[in-house]
Amino acid sequence: MKKLALLAIPFALTASPAAAQLPEAARAMIDAAIANGDADDVEAVVNSARTAFPEDVAEIDAIFAAYTAEQAELAAAEAAAEQEAIRQAGLFDNWSGEGQIGGFQSSGNTDEIGLSAALSLQRQGIDWEHRLRLSADYRRQDGATSREQFLASYEPRYQINERLFAFGLAQFERDSRQGYSARYSVSSGLGYRVIDTDTMELSVKAGPAYRVTEFNDGTSTSRLAALAGLDFDWDITDTIKLTQDANSTVETGGEALVIIDSSNTSLTATTGLEASITDALRARLAWSIEYDSNPAAGAVSTDTLTRFTLIYGF
Repeated sequence: MKKLALLAIPFALTASPAAAQLPEAARAMIDAAIANGDADDVEAVVNSARTAFPEDVAEIDAIFAAYTAEQAELAAAEAAAEQEAIRQAGLFDNWSGEGQIGGFQSSGNTDEIGLSAALSLQRQGIDWEHRLRLSADYRRQDGATSREQFLASYEPRYQINERLFAFGLAQFERDSRQGYSARYSVSSGLGYRVIDTDTMELSVKAGPAYRVTEFNDGTSTSRLAALAGLDFDWDITDTIKLTQDANSTVETGGEALVIIDSSNTSLTATTGLEASITDALRARLAWSIEYDSNPAAGAVSTDTLTRFTLIYGF
């Protein structure tokens, strides 16, 4: 229907007395470009026709103006239909995301088994965006658990304007090696899209937070905190992408309304390099660092991990 509507533009103009002046070869060339449906081709052909037939510029401009108006109407109709579809979508509609899973097993001098999995989901609405993330990393070596790390987070975002957004964040963590069996965090604040282009995106966010940590020895702490985050994606080429995600939480030393003195600072940062294999499948090499300035007794402050995974997007 779109092509028929576009083809109707030059034929309608042919019926006017002024249109008869344009040579048939020039009209056929413009008609063919319009039928092809590529706006850049249409503009290039029209510019060539203007140069070749300067005496018919007015008629050529009229054809191009009619084509441009029709394109604008079609684009507006498609945008309106897309927005209406989003408004009518159900709770489980319009989600997209990616999943990854990996594992290993060794025997002999060392008997070890490991499993890592992650799932990221995103739902983009008109004003709201929802992000859900789940990940797990589990290892056993010689009959003992050597790594047990789980993460679940949910982040709704409300777009205030083109670049500024408000966010909320609820997060659960478990990392036995870092000395805690559970850590719950809730936060809210503001974020800003510093860079937003077709090939590069950079956003930052910050806000107050509240965090409860339950340690392996049965003790627990509840503290006010401040959260800062960074999210960077760069499409280096059509098939290679660089990603950088970082989150930092600084806890206060007590139940103060104003952050005066930090008791524990935690930082999670992941740098990844992705290469497309197919439209849906990507290979990813990632390096992550996890830092706690005040870890539990017997635990070290910094953990690093290098991982190669396959990612399936949907």
